[in-house]
Amino acid sequence: MIPAPTRYLRAGSLDEALAALAEPDATALAGGQSLVSVMKLRLARPSLVVDIGRLDLAGLEVRDGELRIGALTTWADLAAAPELRRPALAALAECAGTIGDLQVRNRGTIGGGLAHADPASDMPAVVLALGATLVVRSAAGQRAIAASEFFLGPFRSALGEQDLLTEVVVPLPPTGSGSAYAAVDHPASGFALAGAAALVRRDGSRSVALTGVGAGGHAFLLPADDEPERAIAAAEIYGDRFAPAPYREHVAGVVVRRALETARARAQEDAA
Repeated sequence: MIPAPTRYLRAGSLDEALAALAEPDATALAGGQSLVSVMKLRLARPSLVVDIGRLDLAGLEVRDGELRIGALTTWADLAAAPELRRPALAALAECAGTIGDLQVRNRGTIGGGLAHADPASDMPAVVLALGATLVVRSAAGQRAIAASEFFLGPFRSALGEQDLLTEVVVPLPPTGSGSAYAAVDHPASGFALAGAAALVRRDGSRSVALTGVGAGGHAFLLPADDEPERAIAAAEIYGDRFAPAPYREHVAGVVVRRALETARARAQEDAA
């Protein structure tokens, strides 16, 4: 299909982008892998598309006990980033390397993917498990949103209409930690029927998040004080024509076990 008529602006600076996004029904274009698709289907009809692709919002940096990821960092750059070779952060690269196909990974960005908030998207589970914070800018100023408060429902996030996601901040896990991501994907779409991210720390504590299975339409953390199997059984798992709820619940258990096993092995590697 052909998108509805819209205006286009290539922003030359962050201030210009934020000013343009203050216009009613304006939306940001990063890699375009999600936005262009929904515009073609006329599920999104922005009055103005603000292209932020040339802004200086890409790259990774480790400083002051945090990993800072620019929102325009592509999936391909994440998958190859030397900063993510440490066992505690491996889930980020592992997840990014499985998203879409080569073209999508070369153009799609972490900021665009998280802002799109697809209920079967992979990376939301990872930023939840790692306890990330998402930095958001608007013409009114800057604020930080915990990943646990960012995803609200299918294609719904805590981003305001004038907000732009600029950075993802991940606290560096303590030495002796390991992380991993595992998923079972739909063979045609490549989206997760169930995906799990896990962080295991040296003291045995863990954080586990699921994507693609929640009846709430977004990724969610499993309770830290419960065994994963019981937590999954207690969660609201939805079913659809691709996978009934009992099957999704079973697959959720499988990917959680896989993610935890790999994360534990990486934690032992990091402690050695």
